[in-house]
Amino acid sequence: MISIFNRKELLITYDMKKQSDVRTVLKNHKIEYKVKVKSILSPTPLSSGSRAHMATVGIDLSKAYEYKIYVKISDYEKALYLMNTDV
Repeated sequence: MISIFNRKELLITYDMKKQSDVRTVLKNHKIEYKVKVKSILSPTPLSSGSRAHMATVGIDLSKAYEYKIYVKISDYEKALYLMNTDV
């Protein structure tokens, strides 16, 4: 099980296809991973979000989500190698 104490960030991307490809490689090699998805348009406790002020005018919606992929620290080197060779 991956927790905040035994994980390392493998990738941050705004590209849905890239995160999907990396997840497929990790799954095919039986490397456990965790994905966090954050909408850059959603409001936060400190901000009402850009969408509340501008709707989606001029915003590239294909880049509206940030994907963070984490793996176990012990799997990090292998995952990094596979991500850079298989994707």
